[in-house]
Amino acid sequence: MKRAPGAKKTVAAKKKPPAPGPVSQADEAPRTFTLGLVPGTTPGKWISAWRERMPRVELALLPLAVADQHDALREHRVDAALVRLPLDDDDLHIVRLYDEVPVAIVPADSHLTAADELALADLAGEIVIVPGDDVLSASVPGALAPTFAPPAVTEQAVETVAAGVGVVLVPMSLARLHARKDVAARPVRDAPVSTVALAWPREATTADVDAFVGIVRGRTANSSR
Repeated sequence: MKRAPGAKKTVAAKKKPPAPGPVSQADEAPRTFTLGLVPGTTPGKWISAWRERMPRVELALLPLAVADQHDALREHRVDAALVRLPLDDDDLHIVRLYDEVPVAIVPADSHLTAADELALADLAGEIVIVPGDDVLSASVPGALAPTFAPPAVTEQAVETVAAGVGVVLVPMSLARLHARKDVAARPVRDAPVSTVALAWPREATTADVDAFVGIVRGRTANSSR
């Protein structure tokens, strides 16, 4: 079709390619974030939040003995860990989370169950069992020392108490973990507490670590750091 005299030739504008947008979770390569857990720690609500916000990053849980928690972090067997303090290492970031109530586990038929709460003085004259994985380091004035070798782990100590021998002091979460019908637990108001914390190596503070720290601290998916 011929243009009318004097008409200008039109030139079609070239379309610019769209600017690249930010990389979304769906675009990221799948990977794994490994969280260490010492006995008694319960990260259930944080796990649920992680799976909702970080669907492309698998959360692997690695049980740890308290005696092994430091080495697991130092050797990077875990990206972060829920640990029990004290844990002194300037190469670690440590965020205190909460203190656990100390309790005495006693035989179910013990006279100590008559009280809703105990003091360390109430345990004078009792055989106090200190397992090899003890985390409280409680000193009980007037307590009797066992005539047998101390059990290696708390579970074995509770089994001994269930047989009617002695008492053992543990954080509340461990009393719940090893609960059974033939023992009872009572809070001890003046016993040492056990502090649970989140720890990770300073040199390995990744975006995934930051994401988990944010979840633990209660930041929402849209809140800024």
